[in-house]
Amino acid sequence: MKFKRQSAIMQIISQNDIKTQEELSEKLTEMGFATTQATISRDIKELRLIKVNSLSGGYKYSSPSQGDDAGFLPRLRTIFKECVIGIQQAQNLVVIRTITGMANAAAYAIDQLKVENIIGTIAGDDTILVILADNEKATQFCEIAGNMLK
Repeated sequence: MKFKRQSAIMQIISQNDIKTQEELSEKLTEMGFATTQATISRDIKELRLIKVNSLSGGYKYSSPSQGDDAGFLPRLRTIFKECVIGIQQAQNLVVIRTITGMANAAAYAIDQLKVENIIGTIAGDDTILVILADNEKATQFCEIAGNMLK
């Protein structure tokens, strides 16, 4: 449950300007996660979320970049592992199936891992499309992603 909740938090902050723990709690409740302020505070600390300037004014929660906090990467790998249920290659494309509602969190993890040769990722509700430069790079990515599931 903790990893699903933290995956949901990553999805929420990537799609919304969340300025307070109260706003985050409301979004989590909408997604079916009953939380307390203490739980949200612990999750923010474990995910190492930071406050950055918001385009709408004030500050919003964001995740640290890879260069700022390499210790964050194990958490992203755990989120990926908890969300993904299947990986399939189709030439230079890789389709990743996730638990319903978790594709954005898993795609975010892929993007933050800065895997070479990924041209782009597109996430839906339960599916991610990863576009790679060629078939060989797609095969290599499938191996990397498969190892993350172990």
